[in-house]
Amino acid sequence: MFSIIQALFAFIFVIIILVTVHEFGHYWVAKKLGIKILRFSVGFGKPLWSRKFGQDQTEFCLAPIPFGGYVSMLDEREGDVSSEELHRAFNRQSLKVRAAVVFAGPLFNLIFAVFVYAAMYMLGITGMKAIVGDVELESIAARAGFQSGYQIVAVDEQPTLRWDSVAQATLNGLIDKQTQLKYTVQDERTYQYTLNLNISQLSLDDVARGSLFEKLGIMPLGIMDLLPAKVGKVVPDSPAERDGLQVGDHIVVQDGQAVKNWDAWATYISQNPEKAIETEIERNGQRVTLILTPERTEDGKGRMGIYVEGKYQVPDEYLTTEHYGPVSALGMGVSKTWEMSELTLRLIWKMLTLQVSPKHISGPITIGEIAGKVTQKGIISFLMFLGLISVSLGILNLLPIPVLDGGHLFMFGIEAIKGSPLKEASELFLQRIGLTLLLALMGLAIYNDLFRLFFE
Repeated sequence: MFSIIQALFAFIFVIIILVTVHEFGHYWVAKKLGIKILRFSVGFGKPLWSRKFGQDQTEFCLAPIPFGGYVSMLDEREGDVSSEELHRAFNRQSLKVRAAVVFAGPLFNLIFAVFVYAAMYMLGITGMKAIVGDVELESIAARAGFQSGYQIVAVDEQPTLRWDSVAQATLNGLIDKQTQLKYTVQDERTYQYTLNLNISQLSLDDVARGSLFEKLGIMPLGIMDLLPAKVGKVVPDSPAERDGLQVGDHIVVQDGQAVKNWDAWATYISQNPEKAIETEIERNGQRVTLILTPERTEDGKGRMGIYVEGKYQVPDEYLTTEHYGPVSALGMGVSKTWEMSELTLRLIWKMLTLQVSPKHISGPITIGEIAGKVTQKGIISFLMFLGLISVSLGILNLLPIPVLDGGHLFMFGIEAIKGSPLKEASELFLQRIGLTLLLALMGLAIYNDLFRLFFE
């Protein structure tokens, strides 16, 4: 229940921030260009809170439906305008002024993303290096020559500091329809090799499902791979207690094979329910041999009933930190925003041309779930997520769909070509089409959310 509430509040918090930024773009540019603002609303529906400020007594309000907002401007199409204020009406402005006001919303989302990413780089991004844990036999990676312990330092000459940058570079290759990528790897002696990885069997859906590395046959080195198989807690009346395991025991050998780490130990136990496993442990500097027999759980897996020892600090040699000063961080923010904008546009095109399944379109439920998770992971994860959603909001609003900002810009383009505004009936017809498309897209996103929630 707590996680659901946390996800809900995280989602509302993110949406309020991004909607406020978006609408402030419209508001700020319109005000600077002399247009009178009547209302600035974050959310739709009857206002929960409102106050009037300034010489124009602009009403600022917060409404209960957080899926957007609006800036209401003086406009003859919306009501009577006195002759003294006609010059401040939106519809009386030149085409360039109106286009600037409309474009400002998405632009502010992109500018906001730049500063969010810049803050992220200034704080520093720390993560696990892209070191290969295990390589599945006869897999794509194995055939390319990948080995356990290799660190991926570049993909097609693009540096890869962490696993997320490896996935990003691979995704770019898939979007470009490349069938082979060059992975530069480094072994424990820091010797570098170039491995040609065949990605023709991969798809964009593999990345969307989060199964990219599984499909390649690579198991990224994680924290569990570095944890020693040392007992931190023994569950009362468990197989571990009955078989003689104690807190502090270090499991070193099982059935004649050395135990590399906690993950290897846990995997072996899980795969061998009700089997008598000859186990050597280190206890107080001495070797002790025990026979451990995991019990079978309801899902058919083995269980001993022990927990890993305390908190574990990952050694520095397995971590990398990307950190920049204010000026460099701002430059990185611009670069990251451009990269994510380009990626978003290319993925939209892939979806429109049915090269990516539309089932990966996410709605408010999935966004809320992700928002809840990233708030638990810390400020860097939250900033990364906030920047991504801000870019997505900015780009999607620029699509030439009536009702969206891009649709208004599209109609302004028609106006510029024909030399006069569209007739009201034509504009209304286009807006109905746009609203239908938008509702259909929202319906698909919510359907995908519910399908993931209940059937996956």
